[in-house]
Amino acid sequence: MNSANQNMDCKSLIKIISILIFFSVNLILAAEDDDWMDSMRVGDASLELSSLELMLDPKTAEELNVIALAWRDSLKETIQQISDLGLKDKLSDEDKKNSDGLIDKKEKLLTLFRIVISELENKGGDLRDLKSYADAVSKAQIAVSKDASFGAKYSSWITSKEGGVKLGIQILKFLFVLLAFWVLAGFVRKIVRQAAEKSDRFSELLEQFMIKISFRAVMVIGFIVALGTVGINVAALLTVIGGASFIIAFALQDTLSNFAAGIMLLIYRPFDVGDMVEVGGVSGKIDQVSLVSTIIRTFDNKIVLVPNKNVWGQIITNSSTPKERRVDMIFGIGYGDDVEQAKQILTQIVQDHELVLEDPEPTIQLHELADSSVNFICRPWVKTADYWQVHWDVTQRVKAEFDQSGISIPYPHQELHIKQIK
Repeated sequence: MNSANQNMDCKSLIKIISILIFFSVNLILAAEDDDWMDSMRVGDASLELSSLELMLDPKTAEELNVIALAWRDSLKETIQQISDLGLKDKLSDEDKKNSDGLIDKKEKLLTLFRIVISELENKGGDLRDLKSYADAVSKAQIAVSKDASFGAKYSSWITSKEGGVKLGIQILKFLFVLLAFWVLAGFVRKIVRQAAEKSDRFSELLEQFMIKISFRAVMVIGFIVALGTVGINVAALLTVIGGASFIIAFALQDTLSNFAAGIMLLIYRPFDVGDMVEVGGVSGKIDQVSLVSTIIRTFDNKIVLVPNKNVWGQIITNSSTPKERRVDMIFGIGYGDDVEQAKQILTQIVQDHELVLEDPEPTIQLHELADSSVNFICRPWVKTADYWQVHWDVTQRVKAEFDQSGISIPYPHQELHIKQIK
């Protein structure tokens, strides 16, 4: 019995010693944890940002999570104090002084809290709740009396680092980014213009389009970057724009078809600015081409705006693209006139004109025996710009030479024979 009692006493003693050792270790670890957390200076608004970054650098994600929660609780306590002051109907001078100090402390704690969140994010920690809390309390809370003036109510927000100061900095950042991209867009536009002018493969229309689109594309990118700089979720914005694009495209079918036709006109270049064309029954000079419409100036100086889908979908006759053109003219003489003399006169008139080209050679031949006249074709070759001048000069000279040589220029007529029946 004595031996059994001794064994039981030994076992009990061992259990007691084990329990004492367990609690001692936990107390030591807890003390170490307290010392570790105290060394982080949680809630100390006087802590420098660089010092906090050095303290956080060796910590693991698990340790940083504990630190972040501690900083959140400290920030929460300060905000609660500000809210308590804001609930008072009237504030004493001391309360107002304390309110200003608490707001400054809150702003500094919020800045330090964001540094802890950033370090936790870099090391793969879960910070969705912490970041949401920081964003939610970033709006400055003003503890002033309810009957204060408008200026008094919002003066603290205007001077707050998380209020008016932060908004002003964001606006300046936004404008600075836009200005930087505006300068970059101007430089890109200049480079594109120089490259387009040196190349012979681009029409004037395509050059203008490339210059405009290069500037606008850079500015659009700059606007998106500027929005991202001030904290706007650009991905969500682009998603909304993409979803709305389908509705917009459906509502603007005709405009988009004109736009597509404008792109085809720029790529295949059936005409250029200044060309003489005939499109869909409209003849004139190309005055301007945009991605939506083509402006034609008629020969009597009327402005005709033609949608690009009608231009691309019609037969296009361009009289200015070829460098040389043939002037087609027909002259008729009477059946009783000298054919050889008339041919010689036409040949001499064409040869004497200084704007008529020697190569290709002009064609002058008796073409047909019509009902009322013997018709000659006269086809000299000229520069495209001289087409109408040669046409007018030759026609006028033919009339004068034929009259002088006694060659008639007949006009359609009918002979009526009446037969009497006895």
